[in-house]
Amino acid sequence: MEENNNDNQLNIELSEEVAEGTYANLAIITHSNSEFVLDFIRVMPGVPKAKVKSRIVLTPEHAKRLLHALEDNIAKFESVNGRVRIQEEGLPLNFGGPTAQA
Repeated sequence: MEENNNDNQLNIELSEEVAEGTYANLAIITHSNSEFVLDFIRVMPGVPKAKVKSRIVLTPEHAKRLLHALEDNIAKFESVNGRVRIQEEGLPLNFGGPTAQA
């Protein structure tokens, strides 16, 4: 007799709005003794102000699980696409292009 083990399945719903995603090119991470807060921000060239586009609050355990999942996925990405390089000079606010003039 086969048992149907659906107790361990999680159905995840993804709305069209959320599926579009939100672009962010800066993340700021803060923490307390009970939670990690990840703020995702979109910085645009020539704009001195940037808004938080999304905030995710995690327990320390889930933050560590996220860290391991990112490490695993980056390793898989790099094995196919090559090493991801990080610019050490900080956030490039000019985006590497010429400054626009009106």
